Amino acid sequence: MSLLEVKNLVVEFPGRRGTLRALDDISFSIAPGEILGVVGESGAGKSLTGAAIIGLLEPPGRVASGQILLEGQRIDNLGHEEMRHIRGRRIGAIFQDPLTSLNPLYTVGRQLTETILAHLPVNAAEARQRAIQLLKDTGIPAAEERIDHYPHQFSGGMRQRVVIALALAAEPKLIVADEPTTALDVSIQAQIITLLKNICKSRGAAVMLITHDMGVIAETCDRVAVLYAGRVAEIGPVHDVINQPSHPYTAGLMASIPDMEQDRERLNQIDGAMPRLNAIPQGCAYNPRCPQKFDRCMTDRPDLMSAGNTRAACWLHAADNTKVAA
Repeated sequence: MSLLEVKNLVVEFPGRRGTLRALDDISFSIAPGEILGVVGESGAGKSLTGAAIIGLLEPPGRVASGQILLEGQRIDNLGHEEMRHIRGRRIGAIFQDPLTSLNPLYTVGRQLTETILAHLPVNAAEARQRAIQLLKDTGIPAAEERIDHYPHQFSGGMRQRVVIALALAAEPKLIVADEPTTALDVSIQAQIITLLKNICKSRGAAVMLITHDMGVIAETCDRVAVLYAGRVAEIGPVHDVINQPSHPYTAGLMASIPDMEQDRERLNQIDGAMPRLNAIPQGCAYNPRCPQKFDRCMTDRPDLMSAGNTRAACWLHAADNTKVAA
């Protein structure tokens, strides 16, 4: 059974000049112990999807339709107070910049123990012991001393470990990690990724890992969802999506990764840019940039369809496909 299920999610931003649709009919699920990578260019809707799941959409953004289910319970229609209890207890969040997640005026120990006391039936002494153990679990040396330090006394990598400890404090079933390694150097990135993987496997938590780094996706995830212009372009097992991409956009992303074994002067790139929300073209949103487009791509918008081991929103995989070059 899926731990998280997102069904036909639509997120809109009403404005003076009309309503902008930022997420358009997104569906996916994550099983317990599974890491799903969500990847795409800036503006594809990755962080917005995470914010909708956590219940932290910035006004006037709103879930216009669709459903978000956590362990079978619908959570997208809950009130602010109900959602606050789910956040932290059942859903943990790890954000890109640890400084925005930590209060500079409180020691990390106080922040951890307050979170534990708010969500778990323990006393203050038990909460402190649990906080120390969490710091140890996330690889912070001399945790007994460092628990009384302030965020500014930790390095960037150590701060991110504290944020992970904070996200795990109430033993959540789901962790939404939004670009958790972007601000860190490569060696620290690898440590954080290993830590995330180990903790999730040992605790059976499901993880939604939002990133634009395909290297992190390849190293960490079981499955990957590729987003483009607020829709899922392709979703499937990470090995298949990376090695045999079925959507031209995914193929373009893969081709743009530098190959260490080949000597070339120029990197491959996808020409053009992601369309603005108020200028998404008719048909497939990717058609202005797609080297394989044909007539149907210009008029009809494809839904996800079977494409070998993955599912891709591309007319190349339609059963009734009759290609006429555009």
